Amino acid sequence: MNDELLKIKKLLDSEVSKRDSIFELSIDKPDPLIIAKKWNDERVALISALFAYGKASLILKFLQSLDFDLLNSDEVEIQQKLKSKIYRFQNNNDVIAIFIALNRISKNGETLQQIFKSGYQKNNSVLNGIAMIINRIKNIYPYESQGYKFLIGDAPTGKLTGESPLKRWNLFIRWMVRKDNLDLGLWNDISKADLLIPLDTHTFHISQKLGLLNRKTYDLKAVFELTAKLKEFDPEDPIKYDFALYRIGQERII
Repeated sequence: MNDELLKIKKLLDSEVSKRDSIFELSIDKPDPLIIAKKWNDERVALISALFAYGKASLILKFLQSLDFDLLNSDEVEIQQKLKSKIYRFQNNNDVIAIFIALNRISKNGETLQQIFKSGYQKNNSVLNGIAMIINRIKNIYPYESQGYKFLIGDAPTGKLTGESPLKRWNLFIRWMVRKDNLDLGLWNDISKADLLIPLDTHTFHISQKLGLLNRKTYDLKAVFELTAKLKEFDPEDPIKYDFALYRIGQERII
């Protein structure tokens, strides 16, 4: 590792240590992870991650308006209680759809962890695990709209080039697998070494500025390139740097 990379590693390690605190999640520092930690439930965490786009304060405001107890209610009540809920590209039917899908999965005796692991265990592939959840959600409650397609996304094929970075899905998996003062660590038997960086535009641009990412296209291939570079800093837990990179970009530290 050259001197420049060592300097960047030192900066990131310092930021990781500093940011590993519940005080990073507050009204002054809004983050959808606040809701995920409050409920400590994989289904709530997934909804929180899927709606994690746009201004952080507005994401948090929307999530705080949702009654997540509805995930254990009947579908008629879900439809009634969520009929006025909208968020950016999602109308009320889109919000209702994800609640009903997750409700049906639970009532079918399944967990998101089980569904994920059924794909992940083939070659320790996070992409396969994500694909299994996406396909299960779509199959258990067939519903289509532009807003819902944006929310859930397409199951990754593994082609990488041109495919979505899957930021919100990789964020959810990070929350579920890692365990510290930020991440929930609700899932077991999944290696942190296999996780992929939840690449958003902040992280994408700051990683380019730091020389960690050469790729100019914001896609899944960039996710693998940056993840591989972060493995040089910590091969066992490369995604521990995600929150630090995000805050460095958000707070314009560099």
